[in-house]
Amino acid sequence: MTKRLFCFGFGFTARQIAADYPAWRVMGTSRSPAFDPAPHAPSLFAFRRGQRIESFAEIARNVSHILLSIPPDDAGDPVFDVMAEDILRLPKLEWVGYLSTTGVYGDLDGGWVDEDTPYNPSGDRGRRRMRAEQDWRGLYERKGLPVHIFRLPGIYGPGRNQLVSLQSGKARRVVKDGQVFSRIHVADLAAILMASMERPNPGAIFNVADDEPAPPQDVVTYAAELLGMDPPPLIDFDSADLSPMARSFYADSKRVSNAKIKSELGISLKYPTYREGLAALLPARIGI
Repeated sequence: MTKRLFCFGFGFTARQIAADYPAWRVMGTSRSPAFDPAPHAPSLFAFRRGQRIESFAEIARNVSHILLSIPPDDAGDPVFDVMAEDILRLPKLEWVGYLSTTGVYGDLDGGWVDEDTPYNPSGDRGRRRMRAEQDWRGLYERKGLPVHIFRLPGIYGPGRNQLVSLQSGKARRVVKDGQVFSRIHVADLAAILMASMERPNPGAIFNVADDEPAPPQDVVTYAAELLGMDPPPLIDFDSADLSPMARSFYADSKRVSNAKIKSELGISLKYPTYREGLAALLPARIGI
């Protein structure tokens, strides 16, 4: 039987799933969906806060899996606020995945976190994600919605990586003492989600990350080596001209354990560090 996935927010991750798993029937939402004449192009439906999906019961009557990747806003999670009751009524639903962030853990000063690390978000974005997680998990606890939480670090992949940033002149090597970030290649993220979709465990929480948390400047340096370019100069964080959004990312430093996705989902990462991930992306950047 064909599995059907509906993605609230047909973005970077949803597109990767659709490309890597063509046997699945994938649909999703966009703020302004455009017609795509390509064969097997996903059906997209308009959605935003205050604009529920009309005829959702009919559109999604055979949907078995739902992916939630629309970020919360100041008012909360728009999908939860607008569509939760419609989702609860779907007759064939087996799995709901909510893409959260490791920002819910806050700053661990470079220490390790796992799924049992308590909430301690240090900024508004982390607090919004925490509340959204709690809302969706509440539907699992009260009404049995098969919710799974995935806490994500930075995602990179085709078109979104430091090779692109270097070639466009936008890469920077900002150095903050002791700062480390975790990351995940979008293809590995898609594989992790697929493994969970095929083995539902409602109520589960999974950290998603590769094997090597690393200082961000090291990733830029390695990307420059791959391209045969001189890396941009090192810039001290305190004197860096960063936007408030960019500066907020440096408020948290932590190492994210991925042990659970390996032990419970049987994951073997295709790109266990940024080195393998960037090397695989290199041919597209140099025209091979």
